[in-house]
Amino acid sequence: MQYVIPAWDLPSIPVHGTDRRFPVRHVYCVGRNYAEHAKEMGGDATREPPFFFTKAADAIMPVVPPAVGRMPYPLATKNLHHEIELVVAIGASGVNVESRDAQALVYGYAVGLDMTRRDLQNDMREKKRPWDIGKSFAHAAPIAPIHPAAATGVLTRGEIALDVDGQPRQRGDLSDMVWKVPEMIAFLSRMYRLEPGDLIFTGTPAGVAAVVAGDRLDGRIAGLTPLSIEIVAQDP
Repeated sequence: MQYVIPAWDLPSIPVHGTDRRFPVRHVYCVGRNYAEHAKEMGGDATREPPFFFTKAADAIMPVVPPAVGRMPYPLATKNLHHEIELVVAIGASGVNVESRDAQALVYGYAVGLDMTRRDLQNDMREKKRPWDIGKSFAHAAPIAPIHPAAATGVLTRGEIALDVDGQPRQRGDLSDMVWKVPEMIAFLSRMYRLEPGDLIFTGTPAGVAAVVAGDRLDGRIAGLTPLSIEIVAQDP
């Protein structure tokens, strides 16, 4: 096949323990899925229907330990925030899926960061405009290797944590999610046909805050490969 411009590489993520990669098709993210984070963002802990936003597939920034990823401080912001999250990789097609059947769509899990240009997001929210500009940009989704669910089992509980320069920032447990993974998959599958290659960022615990160039972020979820990045100055 011939293209009129050079084609870019397909975004993909390494699979833990193999030389294979998981191709990324679409990135869905659920908002305010931990009660304490909902409160710190000005919401409440009521169990309202989940809401989602998306990131472009090329926002993915794979990081394989022992390497530390280098994330350039993004353009147009002065308030870059971290959000540590469990990422669910979808490995089978599904539409109108029931929660009880949702696990059959899960290929695996990974540790990810939903990096956010908070000032741009808040500005768009106040103007009642879409706030994709605050969420979807280059390197906005650092992610560690994916662990197949066949090896990990179903993840429903376990520590989720983030340190910045060695100091604790975010602490929680996967069991604290307002909407559990099967419920998120079922809800999404009523809006979209989920396909292999889709990712779902499942929300973040309380403790989100700003980072600057020079900061190191170390994220972990029990049983998964940890994720480490350093924020570096944007090239001039």
